[in-house]
Amino acid sequence: PPAHSRNDWIGPPDKHSNLRPVIFYVPPEESPLERRLREARQEAQACDQRFWARHNRTFHQEKEEFIYSRLKAKGLERRDETGQKATLNAEEMADFYKDFLSKNFRKHMQYNRDWYKRNFTITFLMGQVALVRALKWLRWKKKNAGN
Repeated sequence: PPAHSRNDWIGPPDKHSNLRPVIFYVPPEESPLERRLREARQEAQACDQRFWARHNRTFHQEKEEFIYSRLKAKGLERRDETGQKATLNAEEMADFYKDFLSKNFRKHMQYNRDWYKRNFTITFLMGQVALVRALKWLRWKKKNAGN
């Protein structure tokens, strides 16, 4: 982002996780509470990035293995006679998706629990930052009202 920017910047989707990374704005006079909020947001982003990159890698690898094994069982190659990648029909792929989700159910539940905890913390910190800013603004208004 340009040096004069006062906003967070959102990048293009990551090729592994499909998440859009955020470059967080750091104000020159960031308070300790604001820094805690920014760091909590950065840590949440890093956790999401790690989980989804790992998850997507596993998903694609297992999907390719599943397709290959089904094609092999049918006596087919990965590519047809025209060179196109051979595929399975929707019903066959539904078997893979169902099995994959069942096999990864606990991982997803743990991720969801952690996600809610992180986001509750972030929301709580955002509330604290907003309250501090509102009180600072009210003190400023009161001070300037007397002039």
